[in-house]
Amino acid sequence: MAASSRAQVLRLYRALLRESQRFSSYNYRTYAIRRIRDAFRENKSIKDSEKIEELVNKAKANLEVIRRQAECPSLQEVIDSFISLPCTESYYWPAVFHAEIGY
Repeated sequence: MAASSRAQVLRLYRALLRESQRFSSYNYRTYAIRRIRDAFRENKSIKDSEKIEELVNKAKANLEVIRRQAECPSLQEVIDSFISLPCTESYYWPAVFHAEIGY
């Protein structure tokens, strides 16, 4: 592997680990870090430059996914916020729908 390619892979590895630290959930954070470390260890012996380029592109796409996921609140927080809403007819669309059409 060329020195510049090695440096690029190391920068990508560090960026993935750094972004994974931003997950608020301990479980997501530790899972992401473990998967990143395992994937890089598993592929460290690859010499084929095309395969390396393919893996680098895949890692870049995963980095963008991690960045988006770390910025968004977790799905569980969204679900909890909906569960805590008061249960009235205005939140129940069929009742509103039926009232509008006269049923």
